[in-house]
Amino acid sequence: MAAATTTRQVSAFKRWMKSQGIDCSDALQICDCPIQGISVTALRDISEGDVVATIPKLACLTVQTTGARDLIEASYLDGNLALSVAIMYERSLGQRSPWAPYLNVLPYQECLPFVWTPQEVKTLLCGTELRKTVKEEQVLMCVDWEVDILPLLESESCQLDPSFFGLQDYFAAKSLVHSRSFMIDDDFHGAGMVPLVDLFNHKTAAEDVHFTSVTFDSESDSEADDGQMNGHSYTYAYNDKKYELEPTPISPTDDFPSDWGDEPVPMEMIMVKDVKAGSEVYNTYGPLGNAALLQMYGFTEPDNPYDTVNIDMEIVLEWSSSLISSTRLSLWRKMGFSGCDCQDDEKFEISFDGEPEIELLILLYIMVLPEDAYHKLNSAVSKFVIFSRDQLMKGVGMELLKGTSKPSRDMFVNKSVGNALLSVTNIRESLYGSNSLEDDIEALERCCCVREKKLYHSLMLRICERRILQKLRSYAAEAAHLKTSRRASTRKKSKKA
Repeated sequence: MAAATTTRQVSAFKRWMKSQGIDCSDALQICDCPIQGISVTALRDISEGDVVATIPKLACLTVQTTGARDLIEASYLDGNLALSVAIMYERSLGQRSPWAPYLNVLPYQECLPFVWTPQEVKTLLCGTELRKTVKEEQVLMCVDWEVDILPLLESESCQLDPSFFGLQDYFAAKSLVHSRSFMIDDDFHGAGMVPLVDLFNHKTAAEDVHFTSVTFDSESDSEADDGQMNGHSYTYAYNDKKYELEPTPISPTDDFPSDWGDEPVPMEMIMVKDVKAGSEVYNTYGPLGNAALLQMYGFTEPDNPYDTVNIDMEIVLEWSSSLISSTRLSLWRKMGFSGCDCQDDEKFEISFDGEPEIELLILLYIMVLPEDAYHKLNSAVSKFVIFSRDQLMKGVGMELLKGTSKPSRDMFVNKSVGNALLSVTNIRESLYGSNSLEDDIEALERCCCVREKKLYHSLMLRICERRILQKLRSYAAEAAHLKTSRRASTRKKSKKA
């Protein structure tokens, strides 16, 4: 993850890692660029299965390790909010914080959309999948600050420095938690800030290194002397492969409080593919589309295969604005169909290849049914009075509609559905405003991804989404044409016979 740092800060961070028992392989080099921030590269060839870093849990900044632990517990804070307070508290200590050298290599905040101004959100994210969610996120975060953090500043017993706990400070800390925290364990630390691990940049579907908490091999699960893993071997499994790892010794002088979990078990960064000397070593944050990448991490990627676009139910209803549409929508629901629920909004996902969810096609199919066909279907469904869960699971509604419980998209695409899908696509496209896709592409070509980060990644998101809508439009037009062509071909064959 990029962070603006200096060589002096990186050197201090490396010394701090050693003092905290963080073992970073000499095969890795932490590179700092004044413009693009920190990255990790290979100084020599690294092989799959190599352990390139070991991080003790106590070196991580968590709700359990922060000096604000008692304050957080007394205030009943948890989750990301609690971890954000921990970061603000440690920042308020300055160089007195045990994590000062680590915090110094991090940016004040990551460029996530929720730290943008309301005007930037309105202008830059217009029409995108983030157009609603970011506004809602900002409102909820303001409420969190007023309800949970502001009272801490007003409490004389807390004695917090207000200059480090303002609303903007909370947004900044939350942006680091969103983009950099990792799950350390389920039963004690939970999520936390893991030094070194969060310096590896992301690459979709191209992971070189993987972060994991290791588990002991059951065959060697004997007690360790003096808190060490003497003679223990342990196994790490990833993508159906198992790696036998050497034990990492823990100093016998380490004194772990009785309520601080199983601290001697380290966390590892392990190579999952070979990397040549001079190449950057990438982590991955998961199979995420650009909307999720921008919202959670502050960047996008061109030609991201995990990109999708959603068609909101309200867009379908806008297209079918008539009294008849509500009854046909009710029939669709009665037959057991629904869209994807996302924050109280019902949506239909369009894949990277421009293929719509079959539930959307079925809804449009029912919407454009001729009156006589609709009444026959409605009558057949009404005989069931109400569909039981078992009947819905067995696809009874689909049986009544198409005579099969295993439908395909092709069953529901005809000229009328194709035209309806084109209309719905045009409404979705109109949300981006008056600028065309070509206008956005030209603007992106003129944009600098470093100096104009917000504009660059918002344009990338818009372009990737609109290209999916282009594919959806082609899918609708082509599918309807093929259906018509097949029928015409069938009629010709019948006449010849």
